[in-house]
Amino acid sequence: MSFFKKHGLVVGTGLVVGAISIALVAFGNPKNMGFCIACFLRDIAGGVGMHRAEVVQYIRPEIIGLVLGALVMSLIGKEFAPKGGSAPLTRFALGFAVMVGALMFLGCPLRMMIRIGGGDLNAVVGLIGFVAGILIGIFFLNKGFSLKRTYDLPKLEGYMPGLTAIGLLLLLTFGAGLLFFSESGPGSMRAPAAIALIAGLVVGALAQKSRLCTVGGIRDALMFKDFHLLYGFIAIIVTVLLGNLLTGAGVKVSFVEQPVAHTDGLWNALGMVLVGFASVLLGGCPLRQLILAGSGNADSGVAVLGMVVGAAFCHNFKLASSADGPTANGQIAVILCLALVALIAVLNLHKQKD
Repeated sequence: MSFFKKHGLVVGTGLVVGAISIALVAFGNPKNMGFCIACFLRDIAGGVGMHRAEVVQYIRPEIIGLVLGALVMSLIGKEFAPKGGSAPLTRFALGFAVMVGALMFLGCPLRMMIRIGGGDLNAVVGLIGFVAGILIGIFFLNKGFSLKRTYDLPKLEGYMPGLTAIGLLLLLTFGAGLLFFSESGPGSMRAPAAIALIAGLVVGALAQKSRLCTVGGIRDALMFKDFHLLYGFIAIIVTVLLGNLLTGAGVKVSFVEQPVAHTDGLWNALGMVLVGFASVLLGGCPLRQLILAGSGNADSGVAVLGMVVGAAFCHNFKLASSADGPTANGQIAVILCLALVALIAVLNLHKQKD
């Protein structure tokens, strides 16, 4: 009973996220991609014309819902706190690097869990890389890494992510002729907008309240032996696994012929090393950055902007992987971004007071 009293909210959030991911696939989202922050930000970048990869262009209502759900919940819980000013350009660069790694792997940490629940063994390889990246990040945290303090900001600054989300929703609703929509590929596979928006609102509100974070779960377990957030991580995988079995979607345990995935183990792992390493330095995974942005954190908003620009850059310059595997440009980009993130980590080490 004490377990559920202490961990029930984060476990419940994981169960809901897993169930919604299964439902969104049933309503039209790509298989094993009911919810993917990196993929959906990439689609939005294409939807507003930031890149011209025709198969991944669509303003995903799930992202709009995540931000607005977090905003509303933070206001209800009196946790809305406009803050920022902690190394904004560095955070932009780290967000950019996270997206380069995620599009090498073809998914964010949340999609990695969903893929594992679908039996995709490439995602297990990605998980190994993800944990390795988090361990590298923990090493620098223990050495005194910090992007320094944040500062109180005007309320309007905190509301900007929410206002941006509302703007995207208005564009999707009334300005479709100004946008780009995929007619084939993953971008063309989508749940009805209203259902996707509601799903995002629910997940955004719950993730804000529970502090769900894939990076935080592993980081806290390794650093402090605190498994609280990790239980939410596990709940998502278990729910997706059971959901696939119960709905008849099936679980295909293999490396090959997985939806929107490739089988190059080395680059699946290295992509997620980059995601894990950069996310630890940012203080949270892509999902957490969106939730924090919706809650008024301008620094997280800048990191999300870095991810969006990173997604556009990846597709404009052929850095993103495909089902055929990674590109040479993408491999070079991952190595360069790993070097950049390591440099950021080293240059932001500060002596800890005794």
